[in-house]
Amino acid sequence: MDDLDKIKQNYLNSISTASSLDDLEQIRIKGLGKKGEVTSLMKAIGSMEESERRVKAPKLNFLKTEIIEEIEKKKLLITEENINKRISVEWLDVSRPSRPSQMGKIHPISQVTEEVVEIFSNLGFSIAEGPQIESDWYNFDALNIPPEHPARQEFDTFYVDSNPDSGSPPHVLRTHTSPVQIRHMEKENGVPCRIIVPGKVFRSDYDQTHTPMFNQLEGLAIDKDLTMSHLKWTLEEFCRAFFEVEDLELRFRSSHFPFTEPSAEVDIRCSWEDGILKLGQGESWLEILGSGMVHPKVLTACNVDSNCYQGFAFGMGIDRLAMLKYGIPDLRSFFEGDVRWLDHYGFDPLNIPSTNSGLR
Repeated sequence: MDDLDKIKQNYLNSISTASSLDDLEQIRIKGLGKKGEVTSLMKAIGSMEESERRVKAPKLNFLKTEIIEEIEKKKLLITEENINKRISVEWLDVSRPSRPSQMGKIHPISQVTEEVVEIFSNLGFSIAEGPQIESDWYNFDALNIPPEHPARQEFDTFYVDSNPDSGSPPHVLRTHTSPVQIRHMEKENGVPCRIIVPGKVFRSDYDQTHTPMFNQLEGLAIDKDLTMSHLKWTLEEFCRAFFEVEDLELRFRSSHFPFTEPSAEVDIRCSWEDGILKLGQGESWLEILGSGMVHPKVLTACNVDSNCYQGFAFGMGIDRLAMLKYGIPDLRSFFEGDVRWLDHYGFDPLNIPSTNSGLR
């Protein structure tokens, strides 16, 4: 306690020669930490005589206060020096324009899928999903596709396990999203239902309008009193909302699909004047999807009473819808991963499709 001046001078010297904030922190801990030198001296005040305490207590408090003040002054000085060093090294011209920032774009397939889901949700349809690798039964047999059908051949379908000696049925990369309809109707409360099934499908084909993997949308409605007129109204409402053309006209042509009877191809009125596609006008017709009433054999395969229930189904290519609506000429471009293409055809991620405020 008699060497307070010496202790003070030692700490002041250490503080003045400190070159970093870490050095200052070590000095603070050494003197004012829980086991610091000045802290220990202050703890001894309680054991002093009254007369001695009156003399030394103020000196110790003054010493503590002075050390704290000197540390803070030195801390400000070191901080200022560090800032000046950074400024001299990390020079920046604030008058220069900032670097351009680019926002990501939504892929046209994702955009169109959201648009389609939004429209059919407003029409009372829910979304169903299923596996992309299917058994031969779900992909073909349950959908009334006969064994000799061309779609079962390897030049058109990707088989995952086609070894006849394996003892197990072959599996395929699903060629359409229709197997999800079967899986849904098989459920305990599978019917009545109104579902859409967007998803990836796979076929062995590749040209300007075909790729080995593409995106399809399947629709299914099953109830006790559904007719072809309900199918026609549903597709007309969808096309008018999706293409945003109020007076859009559709044409239903008789066709054949193994899983629907009767079946119909759906065409949309259009014009190719000056090589530009315009929907809802002109004298030409463009096929956009297939549809029909669900075949009774498909219902029977799902253990649904075909004498009580009936319904309709339709299928369309999401990629094809995107090409028609947004003028994209080549289907292969969707899957090439070209950022320049996406920057041109992509969509604002903050613009969420809505039938109330507009799909775009």
